Parts: sequence; C-alpha cells; structure tokens
Amino acid sequence: MGRLPSLGCALAVLLIGCDKSDASSSRTSGRSEVVVATGSMPTAAPAPSPQPAHTAPAAPRKLCEGETASRTLPKMALARAQASGATPLAPEISTGNGRWTWLNFFAAWCGPCKEEIPRLRTWEKKLAQAGTKVELVFLSVDDDERQLAKFLDAQPQDGVRAALWIKETVRDGWLGAMKMKNPPELPEHALIDPTGKVRCVIEGALEDSDYGPFAAYLAK
Repeated sequence: MGRLPSLGCALAVLLIGCDKSDASSSRTSGRSEVVVATGSMPTAAPAPSPQPAHTAPAAPRKLCEGETASRTLPKMALARAQASGATPLAPEISTGNGRWTWLNFFAAWCGPCKEEIPRLRTWEKKLAQAGTKVELVFLSVDDDERQLAKFLDAQPQDGVRAALWIKETVRDGWLGAMKMKNPPELPEHALIDPTGKVRCVIEGALEDSDYGPFAAYLAK
C-alpha cells in the first residue's frame, strides 16, 4: 500500500510537466503568427509636386514719365527719300495746327525698326479713329542712300514709302539739339505737342502693350 501512493505522485508530476510543455508551445505559435510581416506595409502618400508659381503680368511700361531734358526741334530743311511713285514729304517738319507730331527714327538696316513699322501704322489709324490728331513722320538716319532707296521701294503701300533723311553731315547738330545720342539707339520716337514743343523721346521699339500708355499720353 505504501508504494502505490508514491507511484501515483510520480505519475501526477509527469502529467503536470507535459501540460506546461504543451501550453508553452501553444503561446509561441500564436505570437509568431502576429508578427510575421506581409511585405505590403502601407506607405505614406507621396507629397504633392510643387505647383509652378504664377508669374505676375508685366506692368505696362511708363512712357515719357519724368522727362526733364530741354529739347529743341531743329528748324532746317532735310533731305528727302521716297519710293518710286510715292509723294515726297515737305523738307521741313511741320508742327502745331492743333495736332501732335510723332517722329520715328529708323534705318533700313535696323531689324527692330522694320518689325515695328506695321504696328506704328496701325496705331496711327487707331489714334485717328479715337479722335486724337497726330501726324506720323519717318526720319531715316541711314548712311547708304542706295540701301535706303531699296528699302523704301520694297515697302507695301501702307508701309514707309516716303521719309525725311538726316544725312551724316548734319546729324550731329540735329540730334544734339534734340538731346539724342549720335549714333542714336534705334528705333527711337519723339513726341511734339500741338504747340510745337518737344515733350519726350522714347528709346527702343514700341510693343503692343505700350499702346494704352501711349494713347493716354497723347490724349492729355
């Protein structure tokens, strides 16, 4: 009888040890299933590409603002040049008579001068339609008479068919009175008011965006 209880205790200890081993094995298996990576972990959404900054439109150019130079329009006869069949201009620049006089200085070799001529002709018509009295006069500062003649002959009917010509022999004094550089920075423009006073000189080509300020100045 004494040996049976001892044998029972030994058997109970063995069974308890098996239960611990099974429990431990079950917990390890469950923990392993939780931490296995799937290979498809969510990633942060890509940052949006920066949008290009909107460039503000260029402000209209201010024409004839702050004009301080005392300029004098020379009263002298100039040479004349015209295309075949075109009516020659008067040798002197006429001013006054209740209208503005708009001088355009150009040369046959000047690319920007040739590019803006159709624009100037269009402006001349628009100004007239708006009731602004202005006469557009073209003044050549060419050195080569043959090049100038060829340029005028190639002009369309609404282009520059006749021009006054400031020859090299008188150019320094003529431009000097107008406070302009010699040689000038072509194209250039001079505006003479209805009283005959030179109001301003504009250096460089006039662009489409300049029409508003230009027309507003002449309407003053």
